[in-house]
Amino acid sequence: MKAIKNKYNELLDNIGSSLQKARENAIKAINTELVKANWEIGRHIVEFEQHGKEKADYGSSLLTSLAMDLKTRFGKGFSKSNIYLCRQFYIKYQKFQTVSGKLSWSHYAELLLLCIGVTDFTNHNVMDFA
Repeated sequence: MKAIKNKYNELLDNIGSSLQKARENAIKAINTELVKANWEIGRHIVEFEQHGKEKADYGSSLLTSLAMDLKTRFGKGFSKSNIYLCRQFYIKYQKFQTVSGKLSWSHYAELLLLCIGVTDFTNHNVMDFA
């Protein structure tokens, strides 16, 4: 009887391990797709607004309009700050192959903020960019 219970517990552990591994893989896949999507968003913006230049023409309201329209169409995650970071992400990493699959979008958002000189995160909720 004890042998059956041990085998059953082993079965539960094996199933649990399989589920945990599947969940971890799903999170990694979702994160990879989110990072890629944000890179693509940045590429589209740079190609549309900047025609490949690093800076947009003075007075452009594209980011504000995009933030409002994308939020309306697709829900949260499209603040003007996040759209700006997508654009900066593409500018910094114009070849997607150079982007590490080990970092999440939140990591990249923090790095980009540091690159543009934001060191005080109390006024910037980095999770808004995720």
